[in-house]
Amino acid sequence: MNTIGVLALQGAVREHIRSIEETGATAIEIKRKEQLAEIDGLILPGGESTTMRRLIDSYDFFEAIKAFGEQGKPVFGTCAGMILLANAIEGQAQAHLGLMDMKVARNAFGRQIASFETELDVSYVGDAFNAVFIRAPYILEPGSDVEVLTTYQDRAVAAKQGHYLCAAFHPELTDDNRFIEYFVQMVEQSKQILASF
Repeated sequence: MNTIGVLALQGAVREHIRSIEETGATAIEIKRKEQLAEIDGLILPGGESTTMRRLIDSYDFFEAIKAFGEQGKPVFGTCAGMILLANAIEGQAQAHLGLMDMKVARNAFGRQIASFETELDVSYVGDAFNAVFIRAPYILEPGSDVEVLTTYQDRAVAAKQGHYLCAAFHPELTDDNRFIEYFVQMVEQSKQILASF
């Protein structure tokens, strides 16, 4: 059984838990860094990236999450989670976790009033995925090892780099669990690889 944690400091935690459970995997709300030892993959949910970073620091998660990813365990960042994963942020001197080699733009599609839904064809996930954008970022500059999975208006809005995955939209806010299912598959693959060492 795959166990997926959702960082439960802010954001759409309950919705992610529901989506994970609907794929057949076990879901855990992660509120203490010690719980990272109990899980095979981690989701950084949407919220507000600056607030989330402050909470990550307050609860002493920063080095623990970096170490989790650097062990080869999959991490999936959605919306603000994507900003946390990036190693460069437009208009900011410093990035956050810096686990993915990409530069992102915050609130790139406008403020809350500019939220929208659209259907996207996403590599590995499938066609006509209903993507919900809420004050969404996008990827300005993907690194050479970053694979862009889909674009909207020629802007990269989902990507993968090794065992890291990110989406500018909110896959947990619909009944279509294919994106979460793909992350669960990534977790299963990583478990097999890590078990072989």
